[in-house]
Amino acid sequence: MKYFELTQEEEQILKDFEDDKFESHPKISSAKNAYREYARETLNKAKNINIRLSEKDLYKLKSKAVSLGIPYQTLVTSILHKAASEENCR
Repeated sequence: MKYFELTQEEEQILKDFEDDKFESHPKISSAKNAYREYARETLNKAKNINIRLSEKDLYKLKSKAVSLGIPYQTLVTSILHKAASEENCR
């Protein structure tokens, strides 16, 4: 079932693809790796967010961070990362 009309050139490309007439470029592997790394770096960039917490919750977070010997922002980031990484979060 076609959802749209192909031009003659597009039909030829599709036919050639289906007939395995395309060959992989020798440098495709290194290009894939480079773009994979670009994507990884883009996704790993830290972004600032603003959230509202009760004073009580913020105090508890700061106290917990002091007991762990880390900045409270690091603790909050760790908690949010763990929550975002859970399987049922996706």
